[in-house]
Amino acid sequence: VQLQASGGGLVQAGGSLRLSCAASGRTFGGRYMGWFRQAPGKERDFVAGINWSDSGTDYADSVKGRFTISRANDKNTVYLQMNSLKPEDTAVYYCARFMGNTRAVVTSVDEYDYWGQGTLVTVSS
Repeated sequence: VQLQASGGGLVQAGGSLRLSCAASGRTFGGRYMGWFRQAPGKERDFVAGINWSDSGTDYADSVKGRFTISRANDKNTVYLQMNSLKPEDTAVYYCARFMGNTRAVVTSVDEYDYWGQGTLVTVSS
């Protein structure tokens, strides 16, 4: 599985961006997919996730109501729509495939096996 993240860029506070994560090699196959972000000098944190089979979603408290995760089966792609962006959203964003057995651990980076290369989001104030 190869994951290709794209869509990052520079945006002013209050603006929007949509990130994409396209899989190649193999399909997501009913897996749970997650978005994480890592700001300079900080740990990689869970942002949002989606269960491929039933579209169940999870969000970090910091992005609830502003970010929306979705997926397109025919394109084997996961999206992260980011609205009302804040300077504190500035980070490199990564998509990843969950390998765990329970959604209780979807926020842990250790439960993901394949990662995209990351796409930089910069929000100016």
